[in-house]
Amino acid sequence: MRTLVVGAGSMGRWLADALDGTVTFADADGGAAREAAAAVGGTTADLDGTDTYEVVCLAVPMPVVGDAIAAQADRAERAIVDVTGEMATPLAAMRDHAPALERLSLHPLFAPSSAPGRIAAVTDESGPTVDAVRTALTDAGNEVFETTADEHDEAMETVQASAHAAVLAYGLAAEPVDERFHTPVSADLQTLVDRVTDGDAHVYADIQSRFDGADALAEAAARIADADRDEFEQLYERLRDGTTDDDGPGGT
Repeated sequence: MRTLVVGAGSMGRWLADALDGTVTFADADGGAAREAAAAVGGTTADLDGTDTYEVVCLAVPMPVVGDAIAAQADRAERAIVDVTGEMATPLAAMRDHAPALERLSLHPLFAPSSAPGRIAAVTDESGPTVDAVRTALTDAGNEVFETTADEHDEAMETVQASAHAAVLAYGLAAEPVDERFHTPVSADLQTLVDRVTDGDAHVYADIQSRFDGADALAEAAARIADADRDEFEQLYERLRDGTTDDDGPGGT
């Protein structure tokens, strides 16, 4: 399979390494493309090139994925795939600019350094090429599961936007303490802060810009901060029992 990977960052490299066949990288940063190609034994191409490939894979930041698909769709012979982390926007762009091609949106739910792992997938137009992509990822040890764009993007509000905001908020609010004072809970939270802040700020900023979740977290934190003892215990019990109502975060 001849593949063009647009985007030579860590996710583009991860995808290229998992796929079978020959891989070519194109990136606005030519040096990054060359480094990625050297790492996986591939080649490079210009972003505005005209060579075509069996499959074109977009591994670009969320804010530019629509434009990237519009610019690169004509280079795909059989299929177009993205791994940007959201699904509604790239799938809409694929339908507009590659209506006759196989279409697949993927979201690896892990950092490349933690591979293999679970990968959310929306197969918008099936066929042998996207099947080959999915098979290669499965053969690399990943669990690929099918979802919908709406289900995925709604879930990201909780598992990414809210979760990241909670971890970062703790990191911003926490005062430095002697490590001997840490409890298992605070130690785990600090580990999460260290893990999140070991990534790229722009990636986390893209997530907060794209998905709601931080506002709901702020409302929940304010509700806890303002609660008297009885209301706090009610919130705690509702959370433990997994019961909520529509009267604000955590119920009443």
